[in-house]
Amino acid sequence: MNIISVLPHIQAALNLTAISLMTIGYYYIRQQNQTAHRACMIAALVISTLFFIAYLYYHSQVGNVQFAGQGFIRPLYFSILISHVLLAVLVVPLILITLSFALKDKFVTHRRFGHFSLPVWLYVSVTGVIVYILAFHIYPS
Repeated sequence: MNIISVLPHIQAALNLTAISLMTIGYYYIRQQNQTAHRACMIAALVISTLFFIAYLYYHSQVGNVQFAGQGFIRPLYFSILISHVLLAVLVVPLILITLSFALKDKFVTHRRFGHFSLPVWLYVSVTGVIVYILAFHIYPS
């Protein structure tokens, strides 16, 4: 089996794992369990980094994936994809800034940035899975 053919599936699994870790991490901070929150969020960051490496490798080998859907789904798909890509670019510095405040024990500022970075990070991860399902399962090229 060729690694390229399974990378989209691995990437989706990594995104789902990151979504789970972020959600659990959010739960833990709401419970005031900073240790568990920190562990979940660092794990989510590592998983998202692995996703990004796999994504870059896949697209360096394959290029763009053609979307085969026609009709109403096509503009919907590209709307999701465009928002996903734009916010994926934005979320990287947001995550790094949020993390830097936590590492400096500036938790008030960390929390303020987290109110923006977490929903954007979740949106990017969830829409990544939606794009995967649409492009590789419902409307494969």
